[in-house]
Amino acid sequence: MTTTSIRRAIVPGIAALALALSACGAGNETAASDGTGSGDTGSGSLTGTLAGAGSSAQEKAQEAWATGFQGLNDGVTITYDPVGSGDGRTNFISGGVSFAGSDSYLSDDEGELTGAKERCGGEDPIEVPAYVSPIAVVFNLEGVDSLNLSAKTIAQIFDGKITNWDDPAIKAENDGASLPDLAITPVHRADDSGTTKNFTDYLGKAGEGAWTYEAEDAFPVEGGEAADGTSGVITAVTQGKGTIGYADESQAGGLSVVSVKVGEEYVAPSAEGAAKVVAVSPATEGRPEVDMAVDLDRETTEAGAYPVVLLSYLIACQTYDSADEAALVKGYLAYAVSDEGQSAASENAGSAALDPAVAERAQGIVDAISAK
Repeated sequence: MTTTSIRRAIVPGIAALALALSACGAGNETAASDGTGSGDTGSGSLTGTLAGAGSSAQEKAQEAWATGFQGLNDGVTITYDPVGSGDGRTNFISGGVSFAGSDSYLSDDEGELTGAKERCGGEDPIEVPAYVSPIAVVFNLEGVDSLNLSAKTIAQIFDGKITNWDDPAIKAENDGASLPDLAITPVHRADDSGTTKNFTDYLGKAGEGAWTYEAEDAFPVEGGEAADGTSGVITAVTQGKGTIGYADESQAGGLSVVSVKVGEEYVAPSAEGAAKVVAVSPATEGRPEVDMAVDLDRETTEAGAYPVVLLSYLIACQTYDSADEAALVKGYLAYAVSDEGQSAASENAGSAALDPAVAERAQGIVDAISAK
């Protein structure tokens, strides 16, 4: 388990929701002034320590947000533990941290919404989008720098139905590629992960029936290789031979990435392609006003869209027992969804910045955070 803790360096960044993109109480000790006003990020008035946990895909964005926010408030320390979305939500619900980062919205399938509401003193929890990024299908195959694959083929690979790199299904989508007679080693997340949930959601919706499992935080197929966190997947793919995995594109490093089939074209991962998918996706039905959850359209044929995308949220309470904690949560989340915060995340993680209308709604929700 690793913890991101950065201090005092400055980073130079609806249908119902109209979501589009352009390209209660425990877990910390604080002594903060009460920040007020629209979009208030403290501007030097805040002190104390704020703890969050969750999405490892958000790690680079969280680093940028922490650095930038601490640069504005040099008496503040932000800690963020990239334990994975599932554990982040659990830690938030239990009161172990003040906020969570999650690559999937709260669900009541396992009582999460109910638990979060109880933790927040009976009020609906806040969920605002803050990080939008493509999930790259990364691979390590000597002599092959690029691959085109449909969702159906990817699904069969990760379900153990396609087991060799020179399989006819892969050859059919990569005419002229020199594909070796080599076993495929699929690498998946070992921990509960919102990235896994988004990836398996894509396979289930776009895979033409080849993926028969529900979208879940836990990877459903035995076999292959399991690794903890985004960094673990990247390491396993990098150090393997004939390996393939999935990870937030910001952490793909020097690994080769798959271009996925969208309509009749193959599209490489990009922030702009991720933005196009979110732009055509509807808001989740039945959510309260403070919840900006979205159901992503994985089957879009929009030109240039990249449907293997995650829309990652910041989760918090509307009110906190402590005025100090409320001020820190409000200030930090306000920074994350601000123009400066979004620019910092884009520079550090390659994410797509929130559309101004979406950022404005998120800012309004965050601005209302207060003490009881």
